[in-house]
Amino acid sequence: LQYLSGFGNEHVSEDPRCPGALPEGQNNPQVCPYGLYAEQLSGSAFTCPRPTNKRSWLYRILPSVCHKPFKPLEEGHLTHDWDEIEPDPNQLRWKPFEIPKAPQNKVDFVSGLYTLCGAGEPRGRNGIAVHIFVCNTSMIDRCLYNSDGDFLIVPQQGKLLITTEFGKMLVDPNEICVIQQGMRFSVEVFGETRGYILEVYGAHFELPDLGPIGANGLANPRDFLVPVAWYEDRQVPGGYTVISKYQGKLFAAQQDFSPFNVVAWHGNYTPYKYHLEKFMVINAVAFDHADPSIFTVLTAKTTRAGVALADFVIFPPRWGVANNTFRPPYYHRNCMSEFMGLIKGHYEAKEEGFQPGGGSLHSMMTPHGPDADCFEKASKAKLEPERVADGTMAFMFESSLSLAVTKWGLQTSNRLDKNYYKCWEPLKSHFNPKCK
Repeated sequence: LQYLSGFGNEHVSEDPRCPGALPEGQNNPQVCPYGLYAEQLSGSAFTCPRPTNKRSWLYRILPSVCHKPFKPLEEGHLTHDWDEIEPDPNQLRWKPFEIPKAPQNKVDFVSGLYTLCGAGEPRGRNGIAVHIFVCNTSMIDRCLYNSDGDFLIVPQQGKLLITTEFGKMLVDPNEICVIQQGMRFSVEVFGETRGYILEVYGAHFELPDLGPIGANGLANPRDFLVPVAWYEDRQVPGGYTVISKYQGKLFAAQQDFSPFNVVAWHGNYTPYKYHLEKFMVINAVAFDHADPSIFTVLTAKTTRAGVALADFVIFPPRWGVANNTFRPPYYHRNCMSEFMGLIKGHYEAKEEGFQPGGGSLHSMMTPHGPDADCFEKASKAKLEPERVADGTMAFMFESSLSLAVTKWGLQTSNRLDKNYYKCWEPLKSHFNPKCK
């Protein structure tokens, strides 16, 4: 597979089987090369300022409008009903989410989507949702597009071969990809597969501002990869199913050809992927902690300066060198909501109960921090330069919204660790008023 590089760039791509497929000098000629149809995909309002204006032109064998009417499709455990169960402000942790076994129960990416928590509402274009996907078979003659918002996909087990209208991407664990609003895609898997999705309504992901860090650092724009044009001119007499996620519900329409019939495209509104190992880590080198915002890969902003609808944050391998400092994450209460997942390894603040393929949610102003064992070890450790988180990759979806957990998350999944609170019970007082 080949890719174009650069975050948010104006890219140009055409399938080498059809050289010259891109019109020259204009977007919408009277007759396109090779008899193709021109179709614009807009990811922003036409009148957005130029720096935030997102659109791509697709040159395809048949336009995407050629389909039968959409009909409701059973959405399973995909939801945006945040009132189906009473709120729960407790610290929550989930054991690894179970992957269905094939061939007894074949589940593809769409049928394996489960909403864990979220807030807001897609019709109002403001909100987020956290989903889990567990699947064991590829999408066959089915594709999905999200009318509600963007999907940031974090595979944890098993690689994903994602075919999009812009081309193909192979996404391994420790990589992420973003499929932006309205883009059709299909997911091929190669066995038991699991991962996490952060969905945002009403905003697109962008690179965080660097401020005093300067011109370079964190996720570098050139490390984001965009697929190159690839088309299939394939008839599907039995019917190809196009699934739309619309206002939180699923709908399906039939057509008799592959939707991945884009021969060429140009624009700045594309899917993309990124390898987390390429993140340039910034860290404290004297004393105390820098805030975890230094680990932000992507952000979806609100209209309030500095307040994110959602941030995607990682905790990669790095050096710990801070002097006279409690080095693990400190005890904390936050006006933001923090969902954490683990791709591989052991998270430094909770090495036992927090497992790859599971998750935790520390809700708005709910206290959290290292467990008792971590606190005792770190308080007594000899402070010298040490490698932190080698072989590990934890991440966080952080939001300014107060997240509600679904009934599936709290009950039906049967993965909630009801003993999570006990990891703090052994903490004891070290207070001695005579010892300064």
